[in-house]
Amino acid sequence: MARIKKGDTVVVLSGKDRGKSGKVLAVFPARDRALVERINLVTHFERRSQQHQAGGVVQREGAVALSKLALTCPKCRRPSRLGWVVSAQGTKQRVCRRCQNPL
Repeated sequence: MARIKKGDTVVVLSGKDRGKSGKVLAVFPARDRALVERINLVTHFERRSQQHQAGGVVQREGAVALSKLALTCPKCRRPSRLGWVVSAQGTKQRVCRRCQNPL
């Protein structure tokens, strides 16, 4: 099960974009990868079509391994590990392991 979800703010732990942070655009749990906004930009050659009149070279995000990403806690503003807490109503909630703040 992927601990990172669409819309989370993450920081890159290793690789060419180490230290950068961004918002998760999509998660591919079967491949253990995610698309992160403005991270791992790759050059794509776009063919001319009705939707893309100009065509040419564009930059787009490439998938990043989930093991290279860490959630950013909104309270501590640092990369943190993820824990789970079960509330009295029986619902699971994600929490920061460092400050116990809900994510």
